[in-house]
Amino acid sequence: MTKKTLNQNAKYVQELVDTIEPDFIFSDKPINRFKIIENNDENTSENKTELLSGLREKINTIENCNLKNNSKNLILGDGDINSPIMFIGEAPGKIEDDSGNSFQGEIGALLKKMLKAINIEIEKAYTSYSINFRPPEDRRPTSKEIKRYSIFLKEHISIINPKIIILMGGTAMEAVTGLNGQISKERGKWKEIILRNKTFPIMITFSPSYLIRYPDNKKYSWEDLKKIQKKIRDLNIKI
Repeated sequence: MTKKTLNQNAKYVQELVDTIEPDFIFSDKPINRFKIIENNDENTSENKTELLSGLREKINTIENCNLKNNSKNLILGDGDINSPIMFIGEAPGKIEDDSGNSFQGEIGALLKKMLKAINIEIEKAYTSYSINFRPPEDRRPTSKEIKRYSIFLKEHISIINPKIIILMGGTAMEAVTGLNGQISKERGKWKEIILRNKTFPIMITFSPSYLIRYPDNKKYSWEDLKKIQKKIRDLNIKI
């Protein structure tokens, strides 16, 4: 697939694009809503379930991976597989690894509260991670690990085929856009990626785990949430 030429004024230089899988194209240009409208859901629930099962098997074939070798469970995703909105977090923690489910405990409670504030029930969204196994001691995944798992992440996005993607935290930002700088400089702006000839609007924001550690930043996340709510209205998305 040929990459689109990026806006010369953009700071997302070609080297960043080259650090991720070639099927990801990231742009800071205004979103073309006509292309987004064409992003129709081609998969039925039955097909998605089958495809997700196949994706899980592929991830389980990974060899020589410290993340996999030190984890109890592979965490793929939870929620409505037909949801128009997909939330991608960083990586599972101990509670998630023990339970086999995404966004549990205090982190899950905060995410649920955040979504409730913009009238979204967490069960009606789809939640997943950039990395499918818990990193040892809950450390941040390395860029090499992020790139390795982005192969599966791009397939995951294509299967769910959401109308909006929310990237929560630096790992998710790097996995999808290739950026590994300060998330505070990138959050709160609608951008887009093109994956397998489909355009997806994306919003970068803080992860719930970060907000628990640094609660003063919740005010910025609230601004992001309001923008997400507005986008849902603008695109006439039902959730």
